[in-house]
Amino acid sequence: MSFFPASLEELVDKFAALPGIGRKSAQRLAFHVLSLPDAEAESFAAAIVNAKKSVHCCKVCQNLTEGDICRICASTTRDKSTICVVSEPRDVLSIERGREYNGTYHVLHGVLSPMSHVGPDDIKIKELLVRVAENDIEEVIMATNPDTEGEATAMYISRLLKPFSVKVTRLAYGIPVGSNLEFADDATLNRAIEGRTEM
Repeated sequence: MSFFPASLEELVDKFAALPGIGRKSAQRLAFHVLSLPDAEAESFAAAIVNAKKSVHCCKVCQNLTEGDICRICASTTRDKSTICVVSEPRDVLSIERGREYNGTYHVLHGVLSPMSHVGPDDIKIKELLVRVAENDIEEVIMATNPDTEGEATAMYISRLLKPFSVKVTRLAYGIPVGSNLEFADDATLNRAIEGRTEM
């Protein structure tokens, strides 16, 4: 039996369904929303509805945008011969924060995961192949996560790109800056040694 009114329970359930939000956090968020003045609560709800209506995939790179193409694809200063392939739109933000990469992106919107019934047709692989086939692409950087599914996705896509005369690279993985070798696991150390660069 619930101690909350049905509408409040439903709000808690909606927050709890969000990734990374447990039941207690969902309750805190629901109580916070209820404590907002009516105008702020309506503004919050309107922002969700507006984002759902306005935001869609860029027709070039599949990143999120409000226009036909995103700002990165529309930019005249970006290197259009390089594509960095990422799993999710938030990964674009992570790479952009470093201010080092100046190419374009391709967002897969997921990774291959047989356990979750996610196959090649469920993510944006076909769109990537069309881009590589129709444009003068020199390098495709695979920047999926270094976990089992991310690695499997990178390997699968690299095999599909073999017929195209395009260089396929993988992000180097290794020891984080500021950490100690004694705390690094074996796999990370092995990756760091394999990915070493000349000084």
